[in-house]
Amino acid sequence: MIDKAVEIIRNARRVTGFTGAGISIESGIPVFRGENGLWSKYDPIFLDIGYFKAHPLKAWKLIKEIFFDFFGEAKPNQSHIGLAEMEKNGYLNAIITQNIDNLHQQAGSKEVYEVHGNSRNLVCINCDYRVSVEEKYLNNLPPRCEKCGGLLKPDFIFFGEPLYEPDITKSFREAEISDVFLVIGTTGEIMPASQIPIIAKNNMASIIEINVKKSNYTDNITDVFLKGKATEVIDELVKNL
Repeated sequence: MIDKAVEIIRNARRVTGFTGAGISIESGIPVFRGENGLWSKYDPIFLDIGYFKAHPLKAWKLIKEIFFDFFGEAKPNQSHIGLAEMEKNGYLNAIITQNIDNLHQQAGSKEVYEVHGNSRNLVCINCDYRVSVEEKYLNNLPPRCEKCGGLLKPDFIFFGEPLYEPDITKSFREAEISDVFLVIGTTGEIMPASQIPIIAKNNMASIIEINVKKSNYTDNITDVFLKGKATEVIDELVKNL
């Protein structure tokens, strides 16, 4: 099946990657849903925008613990590095990611659309002023905006917020113009981002899926299913391209 995937990618005009939590597991970042997921240990209410505004200190204590103290130690794994190499060599045009961990960029990928935002920055919920994450903000919770004194939140999407612009618009555009979608480490459950590969398929794109087990895509839109860890499968792809 690797040979078939390689042939499809080599003959493609435009290839887009679509990544989910599964690609970052081998960097030490757990998935959110399912057995042993973060939501089996934490009540996700602290990422509801209404709860966050009403209880900023309680929310921020968990946000700091999970997304900055713990996730902040994560490094790109071989799958992130492999995708960056594919882009460098002209085999991958863009990556759409549902992840907020910044690992694609750290690995060297240039064209990355983050539909759920990112954890690199903080944004004021009052005036939209953005700043890079620094210790001075995380050491005095909840952090406040230097411009207006408003509450700062991580620059990723909370429950109850719209998807991240302009990245989501660019992502839907990729689904219209790409002839190959490389779907990696996602179950296809999170709406509306999960619709992006389906739109690509409806626009005649070939779907190559890399996952450790079947997803919502596998028996519905996937053309080539490469079962296995993202690090191992992408490494094999890169070697054969």
